[in-house]
Order: sequence, then structure tokens, then C-alpha cells
Amino acid sequence: MTLNKFKTFISSIIIITFVSTAAKSTEECFENVSRSVFKFNMVVDELILEPIAKGYNKLPKPLKQGTGNFTSNISTLLSIPNSLLQGDLKQFGHSTGSVLVNSTIGVLGFFNPAEKMGLKAVKEDLGQTLGTYGVGPGCYLVLPVLGPSTARDSFGLIADTFIDPFAHITIRENELLGISGNDMDYYSVKGTTAVDFRSKNIQNFESLEENSIDLYSSLKSIYLQDRENKIQNSKSDQDDWGNLDN
Repeated sequence: MTLNKFKTFISSIIIITFVSTAAKSTEECFENVSRSVFKFNMVVDELILEPIAKGYNKLPKPLKQGTGNFTSNISTLLSIPNSLLQGDLKQFGHSTGSVLVNSTIGVLGFFNPAEKMGLKAVKEDLGQTLGTYGVGPGCYLVLPVLGPSTARDSFGLIADTFIDPFAHITIRENELLGISGNDMDYYSVKGTTAVDFRSKNIQNFESLEENSIDLYSSLKSIYLQDRENKIQNSKSDQDDWGNLDN
């Protein structure tokens, strides 16, 4: 896709998202529905995700770390087009260099030599990109299985599949540089990413659940603050999301 097409694409998304996210970021347009979905997600987490994450934590450290590096390297692919759309050429260079180095020298991303070389890739998605263009988050909502989101981020989640190179060769079933995949490849990696994230934050989630009067509201506040920090590239060590971030 050419740069002009990229600009047309992002402009179209901004127009659509402005229309669909007129509500303020703090407005709960679907609170009753979102709370019901949240309860469903908690059941799924308790019965499926958390037990798998605990089992994952028992894997040998090199295997677990390598798996985390592998999924992180694939996630960085999405940062490449989004950094370009944001006009952040420095981050575009870091993300591109990180993927190239880790995919080759790092054996398909199982190792992370790029970090030792000073290449610091920051995760970027279209929701963040829209935020840098001044698009507000709109209504807060909770998606089944996927968890907290906003109108802007939900739209970005779908639109990301059109610009993400990994989605391009898997769920879009196109070929890129002689590489292709299928739906199973895409969802397997996304599922593993979720398990890796959950495994790193078992204690954090337990602490949050024990100390929150209203867990739904606590996670909402944490999510919105984390998204704003990422848009502003101002995430600090004291960020409310803390280690609940992959």
C-alpha cells in the first residue's frame, strides 16, 4: 500500500470514528451489558485462562521466555505501519529493525538480540494511532473474552487486521515475501500472547481483585489510563496499570 493510500485510509477511519465516538470517554453507554460481559469474562478466566496460565508458569524458564519473545516479535509487526501512520520515524525504525534482527539472528524471535543492540520497539496499534490524531475514545465497553475497550479501540482492533503484516498472511490468507499462513496460525499466536500476559500478572490480578471494592470500575480506570499513557508515550514506572502490561 502506498503512502497516499495510507493517508486516505487513515483519513477515512478518522471520519468514521469521529461519528461513532461522539460520547465522552467517561460515559458508560452500555454499562449493564458491559458488566454482564465482564462477569462472563471472569468465569472464562477462572475456568480456562488462569489454570492454563498457571500451568504455563511451570514451563522451564528458557522455553517460557522464548515463547514470550516470539509472540512479542510478531506483535511488533503491527507497530511498523502504525508508527509510520503516526509520523514517528524513529519508532518506525526501531520496530522495523527489531523485527528484522530478532526474526533472523534471534531465530524467528525466540531470542531478543535487538534489545541488546539498543532497538527499543514500543507496541503501537490503530487505536493509539487514532488517538494521536485527536480522536477521542468514545464509549467505554467490555468485549467478550477480549476484555476492556472503547468505541475507538474496538474499531481500531478490526482495522488493525487490514494493516498488520501478520494478519495479512494469516487470516487474510495473502502471501508476503513468500510467506503465508492461515486462521489457526493467527489465533494460536493471539491465544499464546494472552496466556503469556496472564501468566506474568497472576499475582497482580489477585491483588487487584482482593483490594477492589468494584473490580469492574477498577479495571476500567486502569485500562483508560493505560491507553492514554500509550497514546501520549508517557508511561511511567508509577503507571496504575503497572505490570499488567505486556
